[in-house]
Amino acid sequence: MNLLITASKSSILPLSLPLPQIWPIGLHLLTTSTPNGKKVQILLEELKDLYGLQWTTSLIDLDTDEQKQPWFLAFNPNGKIPLLIDNSASNSNPIPVMESAAELLYLVETYDPDHHFHFSSAIHRSQLLQWLIFWSASGQPQQAGLNHFARFAAVEVPYAVERFKAETLRIYSVLELHLSNGLAAGGGVGDETREYLVGEGRGKYSIADINAYAWVRAWKRMTITEEEMDGFPLLRKWIERIGERPAVVRGVGDGYDEEVHPELLLTAKQGR
Repeated sequence: MNLLITASKSSILPLSLPLPQIWPIGLHLLTTSTPNGKKVQILLEELKDLYGLQWTTSLIDLDTDEQKQPWFLAFNPNGKIPLLIDNSASNSNPIPVMESAAELLYLVETYDPDHHFHFSSAIHRSQLLQWLIFWSASGQPQQAGLNHFARFAAVEVPYAVERFKAETLRIYSVLELHLSNGLAAGGGVGDETREYLVGEGRGKYSIADINAYAWVRAWKRMTITEEEMDGFPLLRKWIERIGERPAVVRGVGDGYDEEVHPELLLTAKQGR
């Protein structure tokens, strides 16, 4: 029997088959605490703090390729985590949402009516989408490539490490430049620097920040040195500022660690 554990109440919901018609009513997260998983984990924790949002969490065992099983592919043909399944009472059928940036957008548009983590104005929504897409299309692939070749490649490929590292640092320089200029994204004044990527003046913490932060925070694991990061003082402050938020601490913390919470783990060895 598979188990889904509610993040807010820790009650156990039995699940005999992970098929749409028998998912319990509510919002469900299938994740592993990778950078992409952390994005959605952080936002859910933020929404819980503000609105009391509840959801269930299942950890997907990547070692057994559970995310490649037919039942998972029925929800996400790409076979990647995280995956949201929204089976709230207002929905006649479960809604699967794949791709972490799309999941961030879905969550704020569905569960953040007061626009705490997104924007109501057209210009700021456009800027939000620009920075979401910038990181997802330009930043994340470079850092993911560096992560693979620096840490997991079966053979050493120095050129690949050097290439992906150079591009990752270039992307960091883009973020640094943007943070250094409040005028660049919607109405900063004078020499004011930005605290967040989108919004008036110093900006407002939003899913644009969460989307990039989940990856950038892991720079130390990617062969990037302290000396190299010293070239990005505003980016380092941005990392520290976001990392101090209580919901962020929980979203990247032990609550999503399969070694700490093996009861949350969904594996192919558990009967379906």
